[in-house]
Amino acid sequence: MARVKSAEVVEIMDTSLTDVDVFIHAANALVTDRLSGQGLDDCLLKEIERWLSAHFASIKSPTYYEDKIGSSTQKKMVGTLGKGLDATSYGQQVKLLDSTGTLANMGKQKVTFKVDDFREAT
Repeated sequence: MARVKSAEVVEIMDTSLTDVDVFIHAANALVTDRLSGQGLDDCLLKEIERWLSAHFASIKSPTYYEDKIGSSTQKKMVGTLGKGLDATSYGQQVKLLDSTGTLANMGKQKVTFKVDDFREAT
């Protein structure tokens, strides 16, 4: 069961969206799967879920700003897709709240090197 409601997510966002339930379900599944049992209290899990829901919603409905140079105006998206949680300010907040680092490290591959010992036996 989701820890947050749509209204709680929308109140932290700069959006015209009113129903973010689909993003809440995704955030809830991820938070429950990856962070339950990691020593974070229920209040913190709820906040992580709220900010992660906003992150997902923001990717679907991005925020734009206008960049003006002289008489020219260009509309640019806030954040960069493909940057994981760093793509939105909401995702960056998730990284701050998740003291385990679990969500920030998702998708990063661990690399292990094995080096043979070539020293001569004496």
